[in-house]
Amino acid sequence: MVNKLKTVTFVGVEMNHFKGLLLVVAVIFGCVFTINAATAASTSDDVKKGEAVYNAKCAKCHGAKGVGTKSGPPLIHKFYHPNHHSDVSFYWAVERGVRAHHWNFGDMPKVDGVSKDDTALIIKYVRAIQKQAGLF
Repeated sequence: MVNKLKTVTFVGVEMNHFKGLLLVVAVIFGCVFTINAATAASTSDDVKKGEAVYNAKCAKCHGAKGVGTKSGPPLIHKFYHPNHHSDVSFYWAVERGVRAHHWNFGDMPKVDGVSKDDTALIIKYVRAIQKQAGLF
């Protein structure tokens, strides 16, 4: 006795369950690939925007590309790895300032004139340069 696969109709096309499953997988993969490609493009734009905001508001103390200065610590350092200082800690640092706790640069004052959206862009930029430097 041979088992015959049941057929289903999808978008007017009759197919067996196996072919239907393959179609569903292909559609999902296509959607995921499209979403990832769109996200990568927007992320790249966001990183560029974040670099501009960073250079205007952060580089004076944290240095070009986050290497640090005599006034502030490098952000390309294991202390700022996402598992140690999450993105939330960057939001708080900008909004509230930070007490010195890893370095001897003194307390970081809050940064006036930086919106939450700008902070999000700064974080994307900092995470991108950290990743580029091999921090994670």
